[in-house]
Amino acid sequence: MDLLSLDATAQAQAVRDGRVSPRELTEAAIAAIEARDGALNCVVHRRFERALAEADAVPAGAPFRGVPILLKDLGWEQAGEPYAAGSRVYEGVPMRRDSYGVIRLREAGFVFLGRTSTPEFGTTITTEPAATGPTRNPYDPAYTAGGSSGGSAAAVAAGMVALATASDGGGSIRVPASACGLVGLKASRGRVSSGPALGDSWNGFSTSGFVTRTVRDAAAALDLIAGFVPGDPYDAPALPGPLAAEAGRDPGRLRIGFATAHPRPEVAVDAAPAEAVTRAAALLESLGHEVEPGFPEALGDPRFPRVFGAVVAAHVAATVENAGRIRGREVGLDELEPHNAALVDAARRHSVTDYLLAAQWIDTFRRRMAPWWAEHDLLLTPTMAVEPFPLGWIPSRDPGLAMERTAHVVAFTSPFNATGQPVISLPLHRTAAGLPVGVQLVAAPGREDLLVRVAAQIEAAAPFAHPAM
Repeated sequence: MDLLSLDATAQAQAVRDGRVSPRELTEAAIAAIEARDGALNCVVHRRFERALAEADAVPAGAPFRGVPILLKDLGWEQAGEPYAAGSRVYEGVPMRRDSYGVIRLREAGFVFLGRTSTPEFGTTITTEPAATGPTRNPYDPAYTAGGSSGGSAAAVAAGMVALATASDGGGSIRVPASACGLVGLKASRGRVSSGPALGDSWNGFSTSGFVTRTVRDAAAALDLIAGFVPGDPYDAPALPGPLAAEAGRDPGRLRIGFATAHPRPEVAVDAAPAEAVTRAAALLESLGHEVEPGFPEALGDPRFPRVFGAVVAAHVAATVENAGRIRGREVGLDELEPHNAALVDAARRHSVTDYLLAAQWIDTFRRRMAPWWAEHDLLLTPTMAVEPFPLGWIPSRDPGLAMERTAHVVAFTSPFNATGQPVISLPLHRTAAGLPVGVQLVAAPGREDLLVRVAAQIEAAAPFAHPAM
């Protein structure tokens, strides 16, 4: 039995059936990391001996007993373990407490093997941090694995683990999922607690989640970490039941709008992403859905990138301030990568009033976007506006060009971080060179159940073939 070719749901079943032990499953994942990570550079911290001991001690009733997992090294704090967030500024200061997500995954029986690479503070869309070096795409090591959850995506795509944790503040689950041929589900705002360290992240733009190889794993994993915790600033609309139960349910006949071009004329959409949407629209129509061109008018507002960026810059400045407090010494701009130094410098030049006005503009943008979903069930767009790109395309030494290209990549993803809607990226297409290209489906707030139903329907109709590792 090829254990690592199974998704997490099947691995957990194999443990329950007695076909494999938690230790054997953990040993297989460790062997895969040792054999494959040298070429990809996606696991930045390994805790194999502790993982093996923990695998032996997982309670028999845990639903994912013994299933190995990797944690993104941004958020997902684990008490006593090193934490870097893709930066040198923390200087290996261990975390003092577990995040709520880590607590819930441990209770579910997952075994933590280590931490995955991320760009510094997760502020760009490729995983090439100066601190640990570039993470490479398993489909072609000259190409990016995406960001900011690129380390997690590379590890899952390479068959090291069946799923890994991720987070998404502007596309950081969906872009790596697209780049690496994976499923990436971004939850509704408030579905997953950011505690105990934070009330929210990036003004509610960012949420925690996973990159997976199957829709059912994406649903089951989100079930585990979802739920309001007293003290959270907001809650998501209630789901009808467990998301895992939605995979395989008939979504009914849906009304779906789609866009192959971006409504902002300055955003050029490359051929492969546009073709991916065209093919996905035809597939959805063949499955019985009503599919027609259309998108919310507000999506084309040219002010959005500037205002979104201003909010993010303010939160990055706060992150840097907190990093100085954690390590006991202020962080200088010269300690940061150039694009983050530029973000922090820009934020410090603006007032609190400027920040509040930007946040209020986002509130209005969210309300302008919302009515479209009263007439439609889903919106279909490219995940990335550009084709898969090589390492170095987002230049580390040119902050202006780096931010311009990042904004281009996330032109379809970041608006739905601002609105707080649930979105799923699915692997449905490849470039002529064989690199994966994803499409995303956007639902109304709280409708992860609908996304899982239609995503599972698409997955069954057009399964994505992962390479043998």
